[in-house]
Amino acid sequence: MSRKEINQVTIVGRVGKDPEIKYFDSGNTLASFSIAVNRPTKNKETDWFDIKLWGRQAEIAGEYVRKGSLVGILGQLDFESWNDKTTGALQVKPVISASDLKLLGGKSDNAMSMN
Repeated sequence: MSRKEINQVTIVGRVGKDPEIKYFDSGNTLASFSIAVNRPTKNKETDWFDIKLWGRQAEIAGEYVRKGSLVGILGQLDFESWNDKTTGALQVKPVISASDLKLLGGKSDNAMSMN
């Protein structure tokens, strides 16, 4: 039996702010936003995940996703790294590179997210 490695992330949560949309000369589109996922614990801790969507999925996010929207994300975990401008220290941040966006909220959810 051969061993296969998998890097797949599935999360469901609420969008923290309206997506930031960037359009590139190549015709590609990027949507960036964060999602809050509440842990089912006594203290109701919240985890935040940075999401990046490309192409048609990014365009859909730009049209339909708003702060407070309930969404599902399928993607892979990546790590962005850079050197801090002040200290020069290497900084690393996890980011979910999404391949699929599911709009999970109903009409009442969309009305709430427009406020």
